[in-house]
Amino acid sequence: MAHRIIIDPVTRIEGHAKISIHMNDDGSVVDAEFHVVEFRGFEKFCEGRPLSEMPGITPRICGICPVSHLLASAKAGDDILAVQIPTPSDKLRRLMNLGQIIQSHALSFFHLSAPDFLGGWDTPPEQRNVFGLAARHPELARAGIRLRQFGQEVIEVLGGRKIHPAWAVPGGVRNCLTTDGQKRLKAWIPEAFATTQLALNLFKDILEKNSSELLLFGNFPSLFMGLVGPDGEWEHHGGKLRFKDSQGKIIADQLDPRRYAEWICEASNPNSYLKSPYFHRLGIEAGMYRVGPLARLNVCDSMGMPKADAELRQFKQLGVGAVTSSFLYHHARLIEILAAVEFIQAYLDDPDVFSNRLRADAGINNLHGVGASEAPRGTLFHDYTVDEDGILQKVNMIIATGQNNLAMNQTVKQIASHYLHGKEIPEPMLNRIEHGIRCYDPCLSCSTHAIGQMPLRIELLGPMGQVLNEVTRG
Repeated sequence: MAHRIIIDPVTRIEGHAKISIHMNDDGSVVDAEFHVVEFRGFEKFCEGRPLSEMPGITPRICGICPVSHLLASAKAGDDILAVQIPTPSDKLRRLMNLGQIIQSHALSFFHLSAPDFLGGWDTPPEQRNVFGLAARHPELARAGIRLRQFGQEVIEVLGGRKIHPAWAVPGGVRNCLTTDGQKRLKAWIPEAFATTQLALNLFKDILEKNSSELLLFGNFPSLFMGLVGPDGEWEHHGGKLRFKDSQGKIIADQLDPRRYAEWICEASNPNSYLKSPYFHRLGIEAGMYRVGPLARLNVCDSMGMPKADAELRQFKQLGVGAVTSSFLYHHARLIEILAAVEFIQAYLDDPDVFSNRLRADAGINNLHGVGASEAPRGTLFHDYTVDEDGILQKVNMIIATGQNNLAMNQTVKQIASHYLHGKEIPEPMLNRIEHGIRCYDPCLSCSTHAIGQMPLRIELLGPMGQVLNEVTRG
């Protein structure tokens, strides 16, 4: 005999999902599942399209991280053309990706997650959103909005628009940075540094008050994966794959991301449209790995910039071996924003980003190509197979959120097992379970976010399907 609690939908994430919590008669949690309940089909309907169209099509996968798909798609095209893009194009792509990291991380931290740990876990749902945050911390909320705007400005200055820029192409990019664009972005740098430091100081101050969340919100052993440079430095648009375990030991390093299929297997779940990748050498349980900011900071040895390196050293002291608490994804995002601002400042004075040497021209030289880049939420793979005319025959995309799927399920179970007992379903408990998912900032599609006011109905069912308790929100 068993009961099941359904949280449908999960709020303040990108896309549509629900959570199932399975319980014994004694009220103890047996298992928990995170279900992605929407289907997009991009991999299938891209078949038959010309390779040249893919950087224009795939950014439509998501309105929050279109740049990530744009760049991964262009890199897959580079591989099929068998070209090395000009150095200025590589630096310009990196510059745009840094803007993407800032705008996405700022959205996650200030708009979607901060209302919980700054406003309080017990705050009523109608106040637990960005508007409630603005009412209590107006200057912080405004600063967070403007920090995201800075990231979007970087994208717009290069690509002509903030969302879905048609800019990167197989072989390079369409245009360089202008002096007007340089001036526009330089004006933002002092404010961006100030806001990031403000948020870092604030988050460090609340860690002690959230010690329970540090212990319970996805705090378990796993592998971590991300791209690193040749000396183990933080990477976001190049480099090779590195896997580390929860003790901080490197278990695989300098792996060619184009050969990802040799190390990563994808399992399917009949209860979710989200696949579950794992490190195949260890099997699906021991091979569970996490990607994204927490993973990138765990696998890298340095950030490559002085301010971010100082923060990285402090961050690594929060774990023994690796930092294993998923609650610290929030902290890692802020350190990556800081690194991104430092790198942007450096690129704005680099003569290469003003060069017009932007394209490597070639025809179809390979019938298979893979592009890998670090999206804000983790490592993104675009895998294309084409015919001699460059028409897509097969498309596979491994999305960062999918790679965190196994960890998100375990996080939900860990939080529910601690807070949920018996038939009572208190609102703060529900929010903590939802927040366990928000730590990963999952990006499920190009759907809209909810801000805490979305309708929510949860039923606790008995073994014969009878409703034992029900909570309705909105």
